[in-house]
Amino acid sequence: MRPRNRHTTLALAALTLLLASAGCGSQAGSDGGDGSGTVSPSPSSAAPSSAAPSSGCASGSGLDAADSGDTVCLAVGNTVRVGLDGTKSRPWKPIAVEGSGLKATNSGVVLLPGDANAAYQAVSAGTVRLSSSRPLCAAETGRVSCKGIQEWWVTVRVK
Repeated sequence: MRPRNRHTTLALAALTLLLASAGCGSQAGSDGGDGSGTVSPSPSSAAPSSAAPSSGCASGSGLDAADSGDTVCLAVGNTVRVGLDGTKSRPWKPIAVEGSGLKATNSGVVLLPGDANAAYQAVSAGTVRLSSSRPLCAAETGRVSCKGIQEWWVTVRVK
């Protein structure tokens, strides 16, 4: 099992609690004895979600392989960290940056072989595409292998 950073562990714990509590809402309404069996939705399901603002992008400060294809928003002055866990046989390429608005900063993370980690500070408004790739299959001498590539990218909107 690979070590995870503390922020990822805390985020997963918070998400678990949030999902567990979402199913615990009381159901308003009653059967009333008329046999219709209608039930009103719980207040938690009617509330708008704050996870994805109406602008079409979620706020993000920590990105990993599961975020591929997403668009995230970042306020000027904030930092976004990318952590892609790879292996010696399937290493991620260094994170590529296309666009303006982000400046590379110290990620403060020790890299394991195959990992690609980076951190960027939002310095001005703009749109940036972060990307990387790695082999889909491990290449071993004398063995059958594939030429497939796993791509990862995220669009960061700095506002």
